[in-house]
Amino acid sequence: MNKLNITTDCQSTDCLKASGFGLLRARESNAKTYARTFDCIIQRGLGTRVWDSDGKEYLDMLACAGALPLGHNHPAILDEVFAFLRSGQIQQGLDIATPAKVAFTEELMESLPVDFAQSVRLHFCGPTGSDAVEAAIKLFKTATGRRAVVAFSGGYHGMTMGALSLMGNLNPKAPVSGLSAETHFFPYPNSKRCPFGVGGKDGERLALQYIDNALSDPESGITKPALILLEAVQGEGGCIPAPDEWLRGLREIATRHDVPLVIDEVQTGFGRTGSMFAFTHAGIRPDAIILSKALGGGYPLALIAYDAKYDKWAPGAHTGTFRGNQIAMVAGAATMRLLRDKNIVGHAQEMGARLQQGLKALAREFHCIGDVRGRGLMVGAEIVSTEGKLDGSLAKAVKVECFQLGMIIETGGRHGAVLRFLPSLLIEPADIDLALRLLGQSITNVRASEQARCRLQHTELDSVFLSTHLQKNDI
Repeated sequence: MNKLNITTDCQSTDCLKASGFGLLRARESNAKTYARTFDCIIQRGLGTRVWDSDGKEYLDMLACAGALPLGHNHPAILDEVFAFLRSGQIQQGLDIATPAKVAFTEELMESLPVDFAQSVRLHFCGPTGSDAVEAAIKLFKTATGRRAVVAFSGGYHGMTMGALSLMGNLNPKAPVSGLSAETHFFPYPNSKRCPFGVGGKDGERLALQYIDNALSDPESGITKPALILLEAVQGEGGCIPAPDEWLRGLREIATRHDVPLVIDEVQTGFGRTGSMFAFTHAGIRPDAIILSKALGGGYPLALIAYDAKYDKWAPGAHTGTFRGNQIAMVAGAATMRLLRDKNIVGHAQEMGARLQQGLKALAREFHCIGDVRGRGLMVGAEIVSTEGKLDGSLAKAVKVECFQLGMIIETGGRHGAVLRFLPSLLIEPADIDLALRLLGQSITNVRASEQARCRLQHTELDSVFLSTHLQKNDI
């Protein structure tokens, strides 16, 4: 059998592009997403920068969808990983106790809010956020004996069948049958695009009243739920923060109706929102949180942390071969330690404020930037048409132009019309300012390209008109 040797040696980039890149293009599935925009081989990375196989440098404002909280190849994390690999310890351990697992658990307990940690149980899942969501669904259905699940419009919880059932975005769900029939969606508060058409505090109040009524009304058609699942800041839904007062109201409703409240912290956890966890902004205590992405310090790891009173499932009720990823535990423990010791969470809050302030300044110059929102370094900027409607086509064009200019960002939200920023939590002010300049230049370039295209279309129409007129005169 022929084997393709792909080297990462910078002197072999021509071979790399000709063979390896061609192989990926020919063989990778049609479901790929990021590679459609970032059409190159990313060869190396350091901090907030990555370089492709041509040596071109990019400012990375995505950080693997937030899974790299300290950026690429942080030296302290690498030191811990290399030391572990040289130690002779096992690299995979199922759910068996190991030194790495003990150290990781100690760091996690130090990072959790004290009132939550006092009665917490941890379940290590397969190494994805989706699997942890599946585990949470199974746990709370088992513990409560109920079947219904409450989720929210705009929510994203993963791509496996149970998690997909709880997704707001219809596109990935439409071709798939067999999704959970007992999932009930409720409006998520959004001041600028309120589902009730009123916005502000009135919109928040109506959203809470709607949920409370559905759980109270014997004719609502909704059986008592096993859990309420939501993101405290919707990520893929467009970086929409739930107002603190609304979250406190939801916590009160869930308690009064005896429904467990589960917060999906897969993307928001570990400093991303300017707090160690997004739910702490509101001062609430959830019944469970779901963790992945930054949890493993850049390596695959996921778990659910929940109140001990719900620990009702039987041995083997949710397993996974790679739930004992030792490298991820080593990297995750080192990351949590750095986040606390170096006040990186506070730094993320400051840099996020700088980014939002800069985006709002750009919005005064470029009217295609609509609502700017987010928390910490989880920031979104809507791209809108001249009529103020969400414009996914324009957002995509801006994203592609950003990449051409040397910056990686992603789009999300309704119609794919929200530019999303999730950079390393260690990003410096100079890089925030550079990102803003590149975004401004990208919008300028896209607008200029559109204007040129419109002029060309007008010229072609004029030519057609002139040709038709001359033909008539000839007749």
